Amino acid sequence: MAKKAVATLHEGSTDGRAYTKVIKMVKSPKTGAYIFDEHMVRNEDVQAFFK
Repeated sequence: MAKKAVATLHEGSTDGRAYTKVIKMVKSPKTGAYIFDEHMVRNEDVQAFFK
């Protein structure tokens, strides 16, 4: 019989859900082209990242 592996993986810790991948588009001062700034930040710090 098959085990429910997906359900058992989510039972443990919730540390993985405490972070969010945020992407901000920033204009490069050197070339003038837009680049993407990607970071993994805590859920509480998402608003501070975009300021």
